[in-house]
Amino acid sequence: MAQPLSPAAAERYAQLQVDIAETYGVQDSTRQFAVEPTITQELNDAITARADFLERINIVLVNEVKGEKVFIGVNGPVTGRTNTKNKDREAKDASGLDNTQYELQDTHSDVGLPYAKIDAWAKFPDFADRYSAAVLKRIAQDRIMIGFHGTHVAPDSDPVAYPKLQDVNKGWLQQAREQIPAQVLKEGKVAGKVTLGVGGDYANLDALVHDTKQMVDENLREDGDLIAIIGSDLLAADKAKLYAKQGDTPTEKERIESMQVIATYGGLLSFSVPNFPVNAVLVTSWDNLSIYIQGSSWRKQTVDNPKRSRVEDYNSRNEGYVIEQLEKFALTENVELLEA
Repeated sequence: MAQPLSPAAAERYAQLQVDIAETYGVQDSTRQFAVEPTITQELNDAITARADFLERINIVLVNEVKGEKVFIGVNGPVTGRTNTKNKDREAKDASGLDNTQYELQDTHSDVGLPYAKIDAWAKFPDFADRYSAAVLKRIAQDRIMIGFHGTHVAPDSDPVAYPKLQDVNKGWLQQAREQIPAQVLKEGKVAGKVTLGVGGDYANLDALVHDTKQMVDENLREDGDLIAIIGSDLLAADKAKLYAKQGDTPTEKERIESMQVIATYGGLLSFSVPNFPVNAVLVTSWDNLSIYIQGSSWRKQTVDNPKRSRVEDYNSRNEGYVIEQLEKFALTENVELLEA
């Protein structure tokens, strides 16, 4: 038989309800309420602060579920000169590809907090802060996971069949596969994969990153803000090679472990990002990746559910993923490491 909350836990939970109501400016957090856009901005800032990657990209509040992208880049030079004695000056069309629309999807982040967990945390005076931090961190990681693994939007998501949240929304990589397939390399000499290693499509990671960069529009390729996001398996394999060659030398081993000797690949600053596919390389700029949230769409409610011996925290909002300039995005995936 389920045990009710202990007196100490009940007190902490009651204080949590008060804190939530005060934070969101409502009388009763147990009734569903709409979060004010200004508070939604603060909430998203708090979520963003839980992940370094999210702090690098754009997290944008928009007014509509569908609309024009916020940051439309210019895909070519606009500077020149016209002899106006002979002809009129003519503005250059440098707006990029035609696909400049975004569309947001209803997204739920619902958390069940078992009574036993509240009892265990009741001894901490900052229980409410600990709970809030845990939820915000998980939402931050979920956003990153969907961005890199989301392939479709299912009416009912299935976390068992799609543990990487593939059915919650279309992330950046899926949008690239659909909208700019010529900038997504999926296979080389062998069908269904790109091979990396001696005798493969690419001899080393530098060559792979370099060729991925070449799929970026030539007018944007040398802007100086491109970076490479590299899958952890590919980085680990390359690091292992360095260990094999120089790992016995203490000073060299220290440099390898601090990543000083492999900070760049293919001439680009390179990064490892949580939840990025382990066998892929993405070349773009940080500000080319965005997550849009409809500012007026966040709904929240907390419910005490004794039937399940837990407290339930329901959060919903309209959210979506955007590549601002499709021309500035290139992906190589399905990379298979060859045995040395």
